Amino acid sequence: MPNPIVHAEIIGRDPGRLRRFYGELFGWDAPPGSPVAAAISDGDSYALNATPATATPVPIGIGGGGEHPAQVIFYVGVEDVAAVLARAVELGGAVHVPPRARPDGALLVAQFHDPEGNLVGLAGPAG
Repeated sequence: MPNPIVHAEIIGRDPGRLRRFYGELFGWDAPPGSPVAAAISDGDSYALNATPATATPVPIGIGGGGEHPAQVIFYVGVEDVAAVLARAVELGGAVHVPPRARPDGALLVAQFHDPEGNLVGLAGPAG
């Protein structure tokens, strides 16, 4: 891919709540205080969980059609999609798409809204 995605952001009105949510759900350590443009976030509230040196290209899926609304979403790879989805709900998230297998049965996916309403995907092995 000539122009890979190298960064993703999760933006909301309560960045501290988001950091706690993702820290508890995925173990992400993202201390606040990273520099960023004021048009993106309050500088003292912005956090990074990885440096550009540790970033890896991310596969991008392009799809939709019919009744699917326009959106951008990232998927987090997990071992147990149903368990992580349940934990997301316990932490204040809401199920958007319950676990569903790909047509070939090789992958299970789900989607949830975080406490700020951002849509996030989960992907992991089926069965």
